[in-house]
Amino acid sequence: MRAARLMSLLLLLQARGGMTAAELARELEVSERTVHRDVLALSEAGVPVYADRGRGGGYRLLEGYRTRLTGLDRAEAEALFLSGVPRALREMGLGEAAASARLKAAAALSPGARDAAASAAQRFHLDAPGWFAGGGPPPEALAPLARAVWGDHPVTGLYRGAPRTLEPYGLVLKAGVWYLATRSAIYRVDRFSGVEAHTDRRFERDRGFDLAAFWEERAAEFARSLLRTRVTVRLSPVGRRRLRVFADPAALDEALASATESDGEGRVTVSLPVESLEVAYGQLLGLGPDAEVLDPPELRALLADAAARMNALYGGPGDEAVPG
Repeated sequence: MRAARLMSLLLLLQARGGMTAAELARELEVSERTVHRDVLALSEAGVPVYADRGRGGGYRLLEGYRTRLTGLDRAEAEALFLSGVPRALREMGLGEAAASARLKAAAALSPGARDAAASAAQRFHLDAPGWFAGGGPPPEALAPLARAVWGDHPVTGLYRGAPRTLEPYGLVLKAGVWYLATRSAIYRVDRFSGVEAHTDRRFERDRGFDLAAFWEERAAEFARSLLRTRVTVRLSPVGRRRLRVFADPAALDEALASATESDGEGRVTVSLPVESLEVAYGQLLGLGPDAEVLDPPELRALLADAAARMNALYGGPGDEAVPG
């Protein structure tokens, strides 16, 4: 642990030219006292590090000194190619490897290009999750699945309660939701439980497998496969427009294509594919009075109950109507 920290400290000084003890402490997530001890250890090991006194001072390496400790190991190299998706790296447990890789890459750059990473980070940001995606914890199964993916290890676990043995080829983060790709199928990571990566074994990977192409080909098919239930809904003109905000994208076109002729008030009836009645309840509740469930009766009853409870909160006796 300390050896890795000493290397990081050395690479930071090489990449940035000079840093104060406070700056190094923040970067390394240690105390300033620990930084002073680490600098002393480097000096005793023959590294020409010295302290600048006075205003703007800090620790520096002797001009012209360059460490050769810049070679990337496999984990760092893989993490470096994912450095544009920091959340993904953290959730898969690769944040430390990525940080180490970035330091090594920065240390290998010429002095005039060492601020390139900071400059780019100030100008470009990839926000992989969807705008309305929650920021909750990653699925419990993600870490063991990520280990298996990186090492080509088979996994066992439960998917929707059924036992599975899989050869995991890749992970995809789409709109804040993680998916696992095998050679022939896609699975939602949050539907797994009890996952174990068999790190003592490896499977033979198809070297021609292209994760991006496979995802593009199968993602729409997978999304449609989740829509196993249908509900019949009458939509107002506003509800019809707002349906795209709440419905699954894979269901939207099919639902609108099924729309009947509008009635005298501009309302249409559609057959909406949904994942489950529970999911449909959350989606249609967001449409409020602009969506009326006609079928199935149990979903209609759930929404009627929600409407009654909301009326009790907002429209009880003695309440005055809010001016329009």
